[in-house]
Amino acid sequence: MKNIKKFVFVALITIFAVSCKDEATNEVKDVPTVKTEILAENLETANMSIEGMTCEVGCAKLIEGKLIGANGVTEAKVDFETKIATVTFDKTQQNIASLTKVVEKTGGGELYKVVDPK
Repeated sequence: MKNIKKFVFVALITIFAVSCKDEATNEVKDVPTVKTEILAENLETANMSIEGMTCEVGCAKLIEGKLIGANGVTEAKVDFETKIATVTFDKTQQNIASLTKVVEKTGGGELYKVVDPK
C-alpha cells in the first residue's frame, strides 16, 4: 500500500512539473523604428477631438503612446477632460488622415472615433 501511495505521489508531481513548463509563445516583437531628423520647417501641429475614451490612464495614455510611436511624431498629448489630442508631427512623414487612422485603430479599431480633426 505504501508503494502505491509513493507511486501516485511521484506520478502527480511529475505531471505537475511537466505541465507547468513555460509555453513557447509566438509573440510579434516590435521592430525598432529608425527616427530620422525632423526639420523645423516640416513641423505641423494638429488637434483632434476623440470620442469613446472612458478613462485617463487606460484610454488617453494608450492613444497618446500610439501617437508618439508613429514615425514622424515628435510630441503627442491627449487630454482626457477635453477629449482633445494635440499632435506635433513631420508633415513629410504623416498627415491628419494617417494620424486619425492611428487613433481609430487603437484598441481594436472599434473604441475610438476622431471627430473634427484640424
